[in-house]
Amino acid sequence: MQVWEPYALGETTAVRAGTVELALAGAADAKVTQVADRTWLIDAPEATAAQWRVPCVRVSAFWTPLGGTCWVPPIWSAPLVSRLTAGAPVVSLIGTAGANVCTVGLAEPVAQVSFTGGVMEETGEFVFTLHGDGLRIRLDLSERPFSAAVADVAAWWKDDASDLPPAPDRARLPVYSTWYSMHQEVTAESVELQARLAKELGCETIIVDDGWQTADRTRGYAFCGDWEPNSAAFPDISTHVARVRELGMSYMLWYALPFVGKHNAAFERFEGKFLRYLDHMDAAVLDPRHPEVREFLIDRLVQAVETWGMDGLKIDFVDRFATPGGDPAPGEGTDCTDVDEGVRRLLHDLDARLRRTRPDVLIEHRQPYTSPGLWPYANMIRAVDCPLSSQENRQRTVDLRLAAGPVAVHSDMILWHPDEPAEQVAVHLINALFSVPQISVDLAVQRPDQLAAIRFWLGIFHRYLGTLQLGTLRPEQPEHGYPLVRAYDYHTTIVARYAALPVDVPESGELLVANADSDPRVVLYGTGSAHVEVHDCGGAPVRAATLALESGACVVEVPMGGLLTLRRD
Repeated sequence: MQVWEPYALGETTAVRAGTVELALAGAADAKVTQVADRTWLIDAPEATAAQWRVPCVRVSAFWTPLGGTCWVPPIWSAPLVSRLTAGAPVVSLIGTAGANVCTVGLAEPVAQVSFTGGVMEETGEFVFTLHGDGLRIRLDLSERPFSAAVADVAAWWKDDASDLPPAPDRARLPVYSTWYSMHQEVTAESVELQARLAKELGCETIIVDDGWQTADRTRGYAFCGDWEPNSAAFPDISTHVARVRELGMSYMLWYALPFVGKHNAAFERFEGKFLRYLDHMDAAVLDPRHPEVREFLIDRLVQAVETWGMDGLKIDFVDRFATPGGDPAPGEGTDCTDVDEGVRRLLHDLDARLRRTRPDVLIEHRQPYTSPGLWPYANMIRAVDCPLSSQENRQRTVDLRLAAGPVAVHSDMILWHPDEPAEQVAVHLINALFSVPQISVDLAVQRPDQLAAIRFWLGIFHRYLGTLQLGTLRPEQPEHGYPLVRAYDYHTTIVARYAALPVDVPESGELLVANADSDPRVVLYGTGSAHVEVHDCGGAPVRAATLALESGACVVEVPMGGLLTLRRD
């Protein structure tokens, strides 16, 4: 019988969790507690590393919060690093039909930890290796859906957190963003026009992105850092904000938090307090370990809420505080050693200051800075930029949903070519169905059929918000990018169909099937009878009938971008 030796850990202590033996490095003592079916907590406060292996039987994919679902990696793959400013400490090995094989999470939301996972060719086993200073591990070997195992890790993090403010209702309502539709060409007049049109279609918040702070239009960051409005485009920003809010829209403003451009007064002021200079961005990254840097940034950002009347902030590029190759040594005048600790202090103090003026302030973060250690300081997390890639938007928002805990997950801004058919506009929206959609096209030039698709699907987002965003989420076939996703609660099941896959009809309650595939033949499996309505991509009725479900398959035609609604008699 082959004896497995721990891989490059040195002297170890062995502990057992069910059928798995873990090798712990640097651990004088460890406690193993079973907390659920085939799920254990391993408390090893002195451990610096842990390693174990599981058989690769019926294994199909490996899931991480940074890269989503991917192929099963070899053992020599580079480590996945999670820290406060990037990633989240959870990974999952997935079997056929989306079943969990091994999901592991760490109760470490701030300090840096690393995961290495891969197949050992000699044995056909998957080897997990963790490194960190003191380990508290949740190990789930149950065979339930992997999405449930990952969601339970997020619930575990939430239980460990204290005083997490709930996400405001507005954080879960559709958004209009200026970025793809206007880029830096923003003015008070153009923003007010899009805000009015967006409100009429069902958006409740507008995010004004880069360009408000500069007259420069070269798309660089040389003019970021002083954070004062471009007076030509926004001559009276407080009055402008008030006009937008009178429409019933919340207003959020973009900030590239770490950057100070070379054409700003702050650049000279903080010379010597930079982490590094980015030539390709014409900007430096400020060092948040300096108290005066944090105080300056807080003063700059809070004026949007305290003085100009904003409802919240889009805080961008938090991940850029991390320096490739490791943090530089702290300089004179710093009050902490780790850059991540400086970031945590910055965001903590910013949050406290903002909530004095607006307790329900809206704060957006973005992939990859999705750590549970940032949950107290953000109530919106957006998928990373993936312009016009609806499939990537779907995968990223679903991945975010699994591990986002109490934070509202937003799609990347949705855009399309002006000639896009209305059916394809609806497909873009359906791909963001299980997140908060952010729209970013010029609404003033949309055709009536395109506007109808936006209005119809934003209406579905509003009407079924509870099920879509707060219900149980079950994405299927992760190895294929989630070609079918389901969300459900006690009353309603909503299925988004991105490929020609059959749909199981629940025995009770309401079923909605959103068809994002070009094949209109939706195959239903169920029994009994039900009333069926079909609407096209703009909400126009196509069919209404009583359907007799047989024990086999039943086919209902639903046009691409359309919606099937089924209610039991």
